[in-house]
Amino acid sequence: MSHPYRYQLDTRTWSFRNLGDVLAKATPARSGDRLAGVAASSAEERVVAQMCLAEIPLKRFLNEALVPYELDEVTRLILDGHDAGAFAPVAHLTVGDFRNWLLSDHATPEVLKALRPGLTPEMVAAVSKLMRNQDLILVARKCEIATGFRNTIGLPGHLSTRLQPNHPTDDVAGIAASILDGLLYGNGDAVIGINPATDNVSQSIKLMQLVDEVIQKYQIPTQSCVLTHVTNTLEAIEQGAPVDLVFQSIGGTQATNRSFGFDLATLGEARDAALSLKRGTVGNNVMYFETGQGSALSANAHHGLDQQTCEARAYAVARAFDPLLVNTVVGFIGPEYLFDGKEIIRAGLEDHFCGKLLGLPMGCDICYTNHAEADQNDMDNLLTLLGVAGCTFIMGIPGSDDIMLNYQTTSFHDALYARRVLGLRPAPEFEQWLSRMRIFEDVERFEPSAALPDAFGPALKSITGRSDHG
Repeated sequence: MSHPYRYQLDTRTWSFRNLGDVLAKATPARSGDRLAGVAASSAEERVVAQMCLAEIPLKRFLNEALVPYELDEVTRLILDGHDAGAFAPVAHLTVGDFRNWLLSDHATPEVLKALRPGLTPEMVAAVSKLMRNQDLILVARKCEIATGFRNTIGLPGHLSTRLQPNHPTDDVAGIAASILDGLLYGNGDAVIGINPATDNVSQSIKLMQLVDEVIQKYQIPTQSCVLTHVTNTLEAIEQGAPVDLVFQSIGGTQATNRSFGFDLATLGEARDAALSLKRGTVGNNVMYFETGQGSALSANAHHGLDQQTCEARAYAVARAFDPLLVNTVVGFIGPEYLFDGKEIIRAGLEDHFCGKLLGLPMGCDICYTNHAEADQNDMDNLLTLLGVAGCTFIMGIPGSDDIMLNYQTTSFHDALYARRVLGLRPAPEFEQWLSRMRIFEDVERFEPSAALPDAFGPALKSITGRSDHG
């Protein structure tokens, strides 16, 4: 029997150690894989690995676990939950054939929806490595995933935003002013989500109460989330806090998640606790997850795999808990993992494609750190490409500069740009609220009102001491 990962090209023979090695060597170049020592040594080796990968049957991913089954609960989740019936229509294909099929007219939104339970993250990661950027965009756009809590997110032709009013000292007035600013730009339909500067239960409850008061006072059809550790949210629920969504950063291996301080049972307990509160009005998706290429490597929990494959495995964790929102914080970890704008753009499109193909309401924190070889023009490019690809939501930050987390992302007005140029709309319930509150004078064109809406005048004055919009 021939070596399954040996490839003959002209007079040369290339050998790869195992399936994980083929995947790593076939991955488009990025700094994290070079750091881990798993990247192809040359462009030639990368192309040969891609050619080898294209000939591997999809079925092999069900028989060759990249992370040992007995050592990893994420692997067990993936393999034990695989739906052979849903997989049957593509079970005869190789990875290369699967790419061609996904790009064909046979892969309609309805067909892709039925296929989701039959796909593993490793299959999806593998096919992404054979795709150009336009391929990732085309297939992702065909994947339609809608979720709901107090509004409906992810409908075709819509783009939502997370309003992120972080403050370096968790100052209530500063956070409230940022919330009002974002609402006036039409941001916040995905979630009003705060990263607490002080991550403890009492501070989290204080912030939860603040955002809940704003939502209730103005009857905003959206949801709140304080992005504290899942165990803090569980304790907050026990203390009667107004919890809408449960947040947790997740990874693609058990060891990564252990380094984050949780396991799958913890997520299940938290989801059940949030569901018991019955705070949703149009749906019961109560989980919010964030991911990012490089998290497994930074925790030394990648098992020799490339960072994009580990990232795709994190989506299996997310999928198991029916989330309202999932987003890749694509450039946040730093240039050690994604060096420049080109690598960040590629990773963002890969993550969006893989998440959507697996059935997730996939958004993106389009971002970079100040020491990366990237700038806001790179983020404009990725924002536009993701908008075309049908991205579910993006971030909205005052001035695109998060003054608490100290990184660069997308601003309130970036969402206006994307909606206008691509003809996208907020969540329908939120759009009706924007019109009712006279925040947008022309809802069709998403033009903010020239004057501060009457309903917000007293609130803004009480926070800032001014009644004008300055």
